[in-house]
Amino acid sequence: MRSFESAVDGYDVLGVRISAVNPLKAEAVIADMIARRAKGYVCVAPVATVMDCQKDPDYRVLVNNAAMVTPDGAPIAWLGRLAGHQDVRRTYGPGLMEQLCDHGRALGWRHFFYGGTPEACTQLERVLTARFPGIDIVGKLSPPYTPQAMPLAVDVARLINAAKPDIIWVGLGAPKQDFWNVINRPVLEAPVLVGIGAAFDFISGLKPQAPGWIGSMGLEWLFRLGCEPGRLWRRYLIGNTVFVWLLVKSIFRRGR
Repeated sequence: MRSFESAVDGYDVLGVRISAVNPLKAEAVIADMIARRAKGYVCVAPVATVMDCQKDPDYRVLVNNAAMVTPDGAPIAWLGRLAGHQDVRRTYGPGLMEQLCDHGRALGWRHFFYGGTPEACTQLERVLTARFPGIDIVGKLSPPYTPQAMPLAVDVARLINAAKPDIIWVGLGAPKQDFWNVINRPVLEAPVLVGIGAAFDFISGLKPQAPGWIGSMGLEWLFRLGCEPGRLWRRYLIGNTVFVWLLVKSIFRRGR
């Protein structure tokens, strides 16, 4: 699982190992995994993922064992540059997905979507096919809702493997999607599993996506909070505050 540890430099954010990448470097890592058929899973890490890792040591181990953990949030990328990795840039999950769907056309990459609602999967396929003619989408599956990640039924794993995808995009929301990737990694033949959060809804247009300039300023959380206050207030108002407090504490301890 950790075959890319030596190839992808990284930095520590509150005990979470973030890969020192930008969108182009992240694409190169995934392209190498596909070319070598080297099985692994990729996590995208906004502040919320780092905070989830503080509450759940098992989740932190899972994230730290990923082939790559992208700095999905601008603050996570800023911390990378402060740590001396000047090439680190925000590597936003939906943007990375669109980038790989685009550039993968010339390489014949095969994509499979797992997660979301049937409407989201159908609309996602429609949008990506229109935007990137020639993209090879070999399957999509919207599973019934479960509160926790579950092992795939044997027949479902066979169905996915029969489609021979190079990348399986898993849109179950974090941390569930990352646990799903670990649980099902042994039975899936695709080299790359990517937990992609709400990208299905964003790219399909079912949920509004913050403009790029808002994300680059580190304010996407505020945009999303305005769109879904009832669901996200705890994650952002409490989680972000605790994140800053923990960072201050860690800096103080290192300076003693």
